[in-house]
Amino acid sequence: ELVDLIRQEFEGFGIAVAGYPEKHREAPSMEKDLENLKRKVDAGADIVVTQLFYDNDDFFSFRDRCHAIGINVPIVPGLLPVTSLHQIQRITSLCAAKLPKPFVEQLAKSDDADWQFQVGVAQAVEQTRSLLETGVDGLHFYVLNQSNATRAILKAVDIAAILGKCHKVGT
Repeated sequence: ELVDLIRQEFEGFGIAVAGYPEKHREAPSMEKDLENLKRKVDAGADIVVTQLFYDNDDFFSFRDRCHAIGINVPIVPGLLPVTSLHQIQRITSLCAAKLPKPFVEQLAKSDDADWQFQVGVAQAVEQTRSLLETGVDGLHFYVLNQSNATRAILKAVDIAAILGKCHKVGT
């Protein structure tokens, strides 16, 4: 309803809506969640930005299911670099996102903040590279007022080389 209102009443706005690769925690099923997303897109959404996720296969499956039901706007993966095991466990418990067990085990090897930051950045670098190499429509980083991790990821990823191989929105 909000998307429809904005589209009808206001000009010049781009409208982004949320998508949930692992299903919104309050949705009764993935099918119902996707039906709701399709209604938002059909009402005039320009782009879908996803909730955070840590397994790219969840994103690719979500994107494929979206395309299968006629959602044809750009679908941009949302990434939250991990800088603290405790913090990410709290955040993922609130949004019902999964943390891969090997990743949690690696983070848990030390309580040292620098260790957890480095492990989180390394995981995000690999996740980012994989997404870019498969031609995603863009990336959205949830920074949470902590730009150091995102800065480290972008420095580690050879964006220019990868983007030369990527699908670009509008081309």
